[in-house]
Order: sequence, then C-alpha cells, then structure tokens
Amino acid sequence: MKKTGLDAIDIRILGAVQRHGQLSKTRLAEIVSLSPTPCWARLDRLKSAGYIRGYRGEIALERIVDFTRVIVTVSLIHHRRADFDRFEGHVATLDEITDCVATGGGMDYIMTIYVRSVAAFETLMAGLLDSDLGIDRYVTYFTTRTVKHTAPDLAKLAAIPAARPSADTG
Repeated sequence: MKKTGLDAIDIRILGAVQRHGQLSKTRLAEIVSLSPTPCWARLDRLKSAGYIRGYRGEIALERIVDFTRVIVTVSLIHHRRADFDRFEGHVATLDEITDCVATGGGMDYIMTIYVRSVAAFETLMAGLLDSDLGIDRYVTYFTTRTVKHTAPDLAKLAAIPAARPSADTG
C-alpha cells in the first residue's frame, strides 16, 4: 500500500537529505538530476509537509568518550494499554535510552542504552525495576562493535526506481 503521494523526485530528494544532511541548492539539484530552483521548491514543500524531521551530525562518539552501549529486550507482566503507556512514558524521560521500539512476539520492547560504564547501566536498570513499571523480565546484550549502521534505502522501500539522468521537471 502506498502511504504518500510522493513521486520519484521527492524520494530522491529525501534520500539525498538522509544520506548527506543539509546540502547547498546546487549540490542537491546535481544529486537528484533536477535544476536548482524546482529542486529547492520541492525541498521546501517536503519540509513544510513534515517529511524532514531535522538535520543531525553523526558524531564519532568513541573518539570523545568511553561508553558502553547496551541492547535490552523487555517483557511486561501485563499487556494493557495503561501498562504500555506507563512504561513508555517513563522511558521517554531517560536520556540514556536513545532508542526504544515496541515489538510483537516474544518481547514487548527493544531498547538501546548508552551509559558511561556497566555500573551506570546497573544503576539505570535498578531504577527501571524500582519504578513499578511492570517489567516481567529483561535480557541484556552488551555490544562489542558496530557491524553496520545505515538508514534504510528510501527508493527501495518506496519501490521507486533509482535516480536516472533525465530532463528537468518541476
């Protein structure tokens, strides 16, 4: 099922922004094979429509500070909406938890946690367990290295052919 009315050029623009962040008008136009003015107008429209949430730099964290990244799966005791809301509300307040996704299947949540040490992780988990969030069980995975970390390929997800040089359209 198609979710939006975006065309191939819109997807190429979004893909370029996803890969490169903020780009000059000229460079973005080169990447998506469109003249600068209509390209910039499309980018403005995509921003206004909320397709671009923001721009970030990818920081080499390991060059700045020693840290421990932990992946934790969590299962709750009960599966009522109020239980999920309470857990999710609490997780949203913790800066150490950088990602938390709800899942179907064996576990209810998968979280990514960044802390300074194993002791800091133990303190964080003790706080979660003491907060009466209804945690039934959790499993901890200490990461050793990143094998792959990329954003999804928008063109493949949207099933739109990759960029091909073509006449300018707006």
